[in-house]
Amino acid sequence: MIDNIQRIREEARIRISSIEDLEELDRLRVHYLGKKGLITTILHQLKNLEDEKRRELGATINKAKDELESEISLRKNELRKLQIERELEKSQPIDVTLPGSVPLEAGSLHPITRVTHQMVNCLKRIGFSVVSGPEVELEYYNFEALNTPEHHPARDLQDTFYINKPVLLRSHTSPVQIRTMKSKQPPLQVLAVGKVYRSDYDVTHTPMFHQMEGLMVDHDISLADLKGLLGYFIKNIFGARPLRFRPSYFPFVEPGAEVDMQCVLCKGNGRECRMCSSTGWLEICGCGMVHPNVFKAVNYDPDRYTGLAFGMGIERIAMLKYGIEDLRSFFENDYRMLEQF
Repeated sequence: MIDNIQRIREEARIRISSIEDLEELDRLRVHYLGKKGLITTILHQLKNLEDEKRRELGATINKAKDELESEISLRKNELRKLQIERELEKSQPIDVTLPGSVPLEAGSLHPITRVTHQMVNCLKRIGFSVVSGPEVELEYYNFEALNTPEHHPARDLQDTFYINKPVLLRSHTSPVQIRTMKSKQPPLQVLAVGKVYRSDYDVTHTPMFHQMEGLMVDHDISLADLKGLLGYFIKNIFGARPLRFRPSYFPFVEPGAEVDMQCVLCKGNGRECRMCSSTGWLEICGCGMVHPNVFKAVNYDPDRYTGLAFGMGIERIAMLKYGIEDLRSFFENDYRMLEQF
């Protein structure tokens, strides 16, 4: 029986090497290895043999079976490759440098990017320049140099992501202002733009969002300069509309204020307006005159220099500009929302 297995094995090897068609190769596989194939039939006959003879023949048959399966698989890959080469020879040559036949849809800027460009370009026209800094910060730059020392109540207002004290993800872009003042002397007129991180997540907050903060330092900077600057900015982004300044607390400015503008939806009448909650006003940003303690932290003389600062969430501006109600939709990558821009 071993001689018979060897004969079948050699016969199959010759036939496999000469086959030029995938369908014929599959028929050959069934002939030898199928449920009723020659090798399978011999395997079924082993049950009638003695144990020692069955083990000897079983090993020989399994080896022949494995070898045939391997050779059939190898020949199958060779025939597929030959088939592809024949099809390529028949087809027209392809010039890969030509433009594709399927038109590509034009993309567009993300609404956050679009609004950021508008805000920055507006303020660049009156002399501001953009400065940047690390998103992974130290407590000193994020809090202490901004008149917010350890145990200061203002730290409770910010749910900060700590990496490993004193290292954290910056909770505002104000540390960039500190780094800039430490490296340059007045006059300064800079914008700090970028990502910030806080532990919030709802329709008006996300753990990561974007801020733009402005800083101007020179001799005799006043609240009048701040009002005029923010009036110019709002007019360019939303159109001319009334503003109001409400006293507010920020540890790094004194005095400080929240800035509201007339509602873009109800035009200030407030009647059943979902955007302004029927108040007629929309909060835009926080601002104020730079606190003397901040100047002392960067070795500026507070008796010689004064400064103004303002900051706002870019997503907030985009939501008001485009009438978007849920801030989280900016980051969900829903094409139906993004294609509108």
